[in-house]
Amino acid sequence: MYEKDGERYYVVDGHVHIWDGRASNHRNVHGKQFIDCFYDYHRNLSPEEVVWDYDTYTYYGAERFMKDLFQEGYVDHAIFQATLLRDFYKNGFGQTEEALELTRRHPGKLTYNHAYDPRDGKAGLEQLRRDAERMNLQGVKLYTAEWHGDSRGYKLDEPWSRRYLEECLELGIRNIHVHKGPTIRPLDRDAFDVADIDKVATDYLDLNFIVEHVGLPRLEDFCWIATQESNVYGGLAVAMPFIHTRPRYFAQIIGELLYWIGEDRILFGSDYALWTPKWLVEQFVDFQIPEDLPEYPAITPEQKKKILGLNAAALYGLDVPRQFRLPGEVTGAGV
Repeated sequence: MYEKDGERYYVVDGHVHIWDGRASNHRNVHGKQFIDCFYDYHRNLSPEEVVWDYDTYTYYGAERFMKDLFQEGYVDHAIFQATLLRDFYKNGFGQTEEALELTRRHPGKLTYNHAYDPRDGKAGLEQLRRDAERMNLQGVKLYTAEWHGDSRGYKLDEPWSRRYLEECLELGIRNIHVHKGPTIRPLDRDAFDVADIDKVATDYLDLNFIVEHVGLPRLEDFCWIATQESNVYGGLAVAMPFIHTRPRYFAQIIGELLYWIGEDRILFGSDYALWTPKWLVEQFVDFQIPEDLPEYPAITPEQKKKILGLNAAALYGLDVPRQFRLPGEVTGAGV
């Protein structure tokens, strides 16, 4: 919980990880390229006083994770978004079992979303069924640019991908988080294109498609899609740190999102440990649209409350304490 100027904010960090980018886990040179690119994002977009050393960044573990989010970071609930990268890392990049065990120990604080790859075919479908039962999945995280043998990406509207989305419906997995943002070396930029979101959002109305990183650098494309598709949401991970390094750019991002898709479909995410939530929450609550950008109206505390936590709470059925709800709300839903 974060409180300032008499306003209290229930915080859901909708995009967090525990990863292992250490050299001992690299399968090949691409493992080093990927974690080095992650570190460059962290170092170049963070305030100097919160930049980590490289060795800590490659693996920080559960204890540091809990401290940075829940002791210092104002987070009330966080959602793991798995990133496997099996072609780059021996034991995967995201640490599934460590994150899952932490979720089991702190069910009121953590939700675990696993990942799948439709290029795994029938065997992958069977694994998804086992994972859904073992992990109690409410959501999945998809990485359409992930390498898989000779393949360097896939589209959500391909036949096998559609088969997996249909299986998600059968299994009650409603929240489909998809990385559609900046590329990370050595992945290919075009494999993160947002156009396939338009097709599957139209065809699977009972699924929620959360476009992580709001499609950057394709914000305009994302907004034109999301304004037509009521089941498309924007995750602010990666967009958030521009509040520090490029505040006018961030004002344009949040202003466009509020104009096109509205306050009810925007979700906060730190992308921990790319960035830590403490300074992001503080700066977002303090942030206001510059007066010389009159096409964007001022952001209200009510809008910030929805973005920081109430919208994600609605998607995941979290029981928001009464004191954090907006007037007129009778449940934990934020929208």
